[in-house]
Amino acid sequence: MNPATGATRRTVLAGAAALGAAVTLPLSLTPTAAYAAAGDAAALRGRWHTLLTGGAGLDPSDERIAAAVARTGRAATTAAKGLDPSRTDGLFADLTSTALSNHVTTSFKRLATVATAWAVPGTPQHGDTALRDLLLAGVDWMLTNRYGPGHTRFDNDWDWEIGSALALNDAAVLLYDELGAERLARITEAVRHYTPDPNLWRADRQIATGANRVWVSTVVAVNAVLRDDGSSLARVRDALSDVEGSGANSVLAFNDRTDGTAGTGEGFYSDGSFLQHYKHPYNGGYGKELLNSLSRLLNLLAGTEWTVTDPDLDNVRSWVVDGFDPLLARGDVMASVCGREIARPSKQGHASAQTVIEAVLRLIPGFPGETADVFTALVKQWIAEDTYRDFLAVTDPASLVAALGIIGSAVPARGPLVAHKQHPRMDKAAHHRPSFALGISAYSSRIYNYESIQNENLHGWHLSDGMVLLYTGDLGHYSEDYWPTVDPTRLPGTTVVAGRPADAAGQRTTSTADWAGGTALPGTTLGAYGMELRAYGSTLHGFKSWFCLDDVIACVGSGIGAESGTVETVVENRKLSDPAAALLVDGRPAPTGTDWSAELGTVRWVHLEGTGGYVFPEPTALRGLRGERTATWREINLKYGTDTPVTRPYLTLWQDHGAAPSGAGYFWLQAPAASAARTRQWSAAPPVELVARSTAVHAVRRAADGLLAANFWAAGTVQELTCDGPASVLVRNEGRTLTVALSDPTQLRSSVVLDLARPGLTVTAADPGIRATATRRGLRITADTAGLHGATLNLTLKRS
Repeated sequence: MNPATGATRRTVLAGAAALGAAVTLPLSLTPTAAYAAAGDAAALRGRWHTLLTGGAGLDPSDERIAAAVARTGRAATTAAKGLDPSRTDGLFADLTSTALSNHVTTSFKRLATVATAWAVPGTPQHGDTALRDLLLAGVDWMLTNRYGPGHTRFDNDWDWEIGSALALNDAAVLLYDELGAERLARITEAVRHYTPDPNLWRADRQIATGANRVWVSTVVAVNAVLRDDGSSLARVRDALSDVEGSGANSVLAFNDRTDGTAGTGEGFYSDGSFLQHYKHPYNGGYGKELLNSLSRLLNLLAGTEWTVTDPDLDNVRSWVVDGFDPLLARGDVMASVCGREIARPSKQGHASAQTVIEAVLRLIPGFPGETADVFTALVKQWIAEDTYRDFLAVTDPASLVAALGIIGSAVPARGPLVAHKQHPRMDKAAHHRPSFALGISAYSSRIYNYESIQNENLHGWHLSDGMVLLYTGDLGHYSEDYWPTVDPTRLPGTTVVAGRPADAAGQRTTSTADWAGGTALPGTTLGAYGMELRAYGSTLHGFKSWFCLDDVIACVGSGIGAESGTVETVVENRKLSDPAAALLVDGRPAPTGTDWSAELGTVRWVHLEGTGGYVFPEPTALRGLRGERTATWREINLKYGTDTPVTRPYLTLWQDHGAAPSGAGYFWLQAPAASAARTRQWSAAPPVELVARSTAVHAVRRAADGLLAANFWAAGTVQELTCDGPASVLVRNEGRTLTVALSDPTQLRSSVVLDLARPGLTVTAADPGIRATATRRGLRITADTAGLHGATLNLTLKRS
């Protein structure tokens, strides 16, 4: 590096061997001499170039690599269409707006896509001099007409400071030897005009946080490499930890840190939650982009004097294990944590999971030992289980090279996830069994209901009103135009006032209720989850519970009321991969036409082919609808949606609580992936019994082992349990051992007191903060819940 910028040209912290192991393994799986001089600007450009192209690891004799190279060429052919630097209104005919900033970013992205193919050996575009000249003219056009010190930004700051800058940086690295000093100076000056420093962001000097901070740091880092500026790289390294600040903006530290510093609210929490834009759950959106960008930055800086050595870097393991793995369902990221990205056509079809996999592939060499093995096992599992979208057939050349090496390693795949995971810091839960996964989406006084900004996600009204998304063997269910075509007023699991709100109404709203969350029994697929529903924009209120007991989910509702409007609880709303999928109602087949609707009367059980069963121990009046729904992506996304109509078949089942109901409720058992025979069997002998459904407590008991699960909305008693206030409780029997798990889902109580009327029990193990004392009838359990933010405490008891 240039001595004038604070570092010598050949300075390194780690030796060449360490650098090869840390940096090249995720890219080419073999050390290369090109990276031996870690402090050399050309070597760092080489790293970034390899991230973009695959570098020396591309073996043209491998059919899969050859296919990836061909994809790169086809993408460039598409991106280059309409590229015309002689135009006066825009570099591309369809990107001429001077009011929409994404036209600027998209123009740069297309240039970078074409430049990638130009730089990758084996593509039709590789080394083409005419194409090189066209690309250089395109860069010049953008600098002269759209981007740089002489141009006033408009619309969305993100496009100027992050989106355009990232793409222009990439194009500059790919074309570096062809740019010339003057053009290179114009490029780096333009980027620095909008993004001068990782700690100073935006015209109002706002400090970037969460994913934005890593994006900004990436912009500054690559720009610094292009300018041979070591001091800027040092600021990037320090910005990830916020060394110069108070610690509040550290990307690597958990927001619920215990060192006395206060997080910004944006970023990862120790339970795996990720929040962006203050209170929006966003693991599958900004969270995945943070992981993606950080993995690239770590590759760039590894083994140099700017290596990230912050001890909080170890938290990345928790990000992956707790923040992504439970939210992936065989290649699909649960939509409840994807924010407004669900309304983008480019983000369907398991595209978000691809980003996660690529990021973890880059991380593996930087986390040696056990963590590397864990990451390797996860990546192998994620790639193998997604039979809808073959990762190896869609990823970029560099990630493909890394993936092939990982697949060939001795570490076995993790195997299917079997777990129940709750994320109290973002009001979400995930339930995984071998044959299905299920996600529950709630919100509270702590979390927003949904995000709709930049004219995106215009119909997200009920995404957190108790939405239950079921992931089965139909891996493309939430792809192939689900979000524009599903009835957004009848999302599965929700309780709603019928009718269509105005587009984007309630885009950033917390609930007036605090109760959202539950209890998860560790090492099992047992969990109690619930929410007090206080709907936005109406007087609708009620209490909703989901008791996830292995292969059965007991769904309970009570106290449902509204001053006006018809209220419905949606049992299911399924996009049918087979439009003629059989629906059995108490064993009788319902019509399979595309225009069927009916009042089904009192129903004991329902089975939908390819989805599973629904048992109603209390015969329930249901309504059913089977039909095709036609919509456009533009209806839910004015920014990225198209006007092309798409049509998909759906089957919807719901319970009508009537107009302006008071004290309404429901109870059914959802049996995902169950056969019709099993559903019929359970209707005759329900495996779970409802033992309480009031505005004080919901509770169920499992017949097989007597497990008791309860959500206390207020102080109350149910069978052997008496609780002094809001709490979620599980009591499980295993021979002579009894386990009690509890939490405070309001996250406001300093303690929970639970009386268990079972004599003859002694404590054998207890989490810190939970204790038991003997009473005349059994035990009084006291749990210190202050500061736990809804986390579960466990107590193990033994019969004497």
